Amino acid sequence: MLIDLLPLIVGAAVLPAWIVATLLLLRSEGGGAKAAGFAAGAMTVRLAQGILFGHVFDVAAHAGGGGSRLVASTLLLVVGILLSITAVRTWRREDDPDAPPPRWMATLGSFSPRKAFGIGALLMGISIKQWVFTLAAIAVVDEAMLGPARSILAYLGFVLAAQSLVLAPIIGSAVAPARSAAMLEALQRWLERHSRTITAAVSSIFGLWFLWKGITGLLG
Repeated sequence: MLIDLLPLIVGAAVLPAWIVATLLLLRSEGGGAKAAGFAAGAMTVRLAQGILFGHVFDVAAHAGGGGSRLVASTLLLVVGILLSITAVRTWRREDDPDAPPPRWMATLGSFSPRKAFGIGALLMGISIKQWVFTLAAIAVVDEAMLGPARSILAYLGFVLAAQSLVLAPIIGSAVAPARSAAMLEALQRWLERHSRTITAAVSSIFGLWFLWKGITGLLG
């Protein structure tokens, strides 16, 4: 299960637009509360997805006939297809449809913590790639048949790990605001320069991985 979850965690976490949005919020006035609200909104949607679809997949698993494995393999295949499409679009310098609209990015600093929470929840709710990452993770955890308590802990671990690159600068800014300010600015500029390369590389590598896992799971 951990081997199958790790690529999903990395794929969900290494999305430059989410990290840049967090850094923009952090660098605004009262940025810590705004960035925390943004992250909390996204995590709330992920938790709600886990509650709802965890029950759906659990029903499929108890229905027999390898339903859980079929769902997990199909979702991994869909992830692979989506990431492969993203890689091709990125290499061709087309815009990522899952990225926040540029006008939102330009005005993020003016949002209140409550509005940042809503934006984080909305972006998580409309992001096709994040939906599929989350659903695939739920299916992988359900297929492992760990029992209710361990399944909940495993999914909570996924939620935290998938948001780790958003949470890390928030925690760093809270612990050492003076020392982290220059680092956050440098990181933001670096991500803005290299976001296309990062997205293309991650999408290519993990797209092939998920395609292989999905196809072998369906054929096996």
